[in-house]
Amino acid sequence: MAIENRSGNKRRRASIPPWLRGIGSTLFTVLITMVGLLFVTFIIGRVMPIDPVLAIVGESASRATYDAAYQELGLDKPLLVQFFIFLLDIAQGNFGESLLTARPVSQDLLRVFPATFELATVGTFFGVLLGVPLGVFAAVKRGSWLDHIARVVALIGYSMPVFWIGLIGLLVFYGKLGWIGGPGRLDIFYVDMVPTITGMILVDSLLMGDMDIFRNAISHIVLPAALLAYYSLAYISRMTRSFMLEQLDQEYIVTAQVKGLSANAVIWRHAFGNVKVPLVTVIALSYAALLEGSVLTETIFSWPGIGSYITTALLSADMNAVLGGTVVVGLVFVCLNIFSDLLYKFFDPRAK
Repeated sequence: MAIENRSGNKRRRASIPPWLRGIGSTLFTVLITMVGLLFVTFIIGRVMPIDPVLAIVGESASRATYDAAYQELGLDKPLLVQFFIFLLDIAQGNFGESLLTARPVSQDLLRVFPATFELATVGTFFGVLLGVPLGVFAAVKRGSWLDHIARVVALIGYSMPVFWIGLIGLLVFYGKLGWIGGPGRLDIFYVDMVPTITGMILVDSLLMGDMDIFRNAISHIVLPAALLAYYSLAYISRMTRSFMLEQLDQEYIVTAQVKGLSANAVIWRHAFGNVKVPLVTVIALSYAALLEGSVLTETIFSWPGIGSYITTALLSADMNAVLGGTVVVGLVFVCLNIFSDLLYKFFDPRAK
């Protein structure tokens, strides 16, 4: 009987298409990951030395007022019950209200996330555009002056403090030369002149056909995006160089050269073809780190993104905003990991 049950289970599993099993497995993994993230976030919010009740009612409130707020927040319930309520609220997109803005946290996150998305996307785009070729050529010209320059560029990118480069850039290119716009996303004159469609000023100004605002937005984003692009370039070029060096030492490269293939074919079709798979993860992690919110960059340039939003909320004991922002950041990492897995299957037929 047990043998029949096992054979029946095998037949049922075999009848399920592989792609459907893959989707189910991915969704289950995402669900477990998000529940674990929410649990850790919830526990951190409870153990932090910040009293959310005092942040709401103030230190001069009476004991009766404090107890009433304590019960209204559900803090008198068992911890598991509180976590279950927290899960239900998150599932409905309810992160509570922000103490600073007196608005729902979900509305605040929808307002600030496009600014970080715009900045991180521009930075990552140029980081990949410059970092990948730099890493490839550095590996091909191993030991040459180009290789040494690429390694120095990566080393400086890892070593230089973000706030120092940002302040120097503002002082030189904005304060002295006047080549770029100052802190913020737009000059004060243009603020609120573009209706919010996507929340990304570059895109919204193009959709409205307002080139003056588009040029002004570019003048403001160019320096912080260049700063993020430089740090992204340093990481991506270093990893690309390492991956390419490993592939260029393989026997199949020697075989391809013996067969008379051109240098471009050996480098880009064979060596770089095998590098693309691990490089996808590197780029996804770099992008996720920028989307997480480069706190120092956003603070220096007064960029109203999610990094500065979470930092300001944390300093003001606005735990609803902190927890909501943390959940969004975690969701971004999960989604980008799923996206990189899909790209794996696209670039590497063995993963299909």
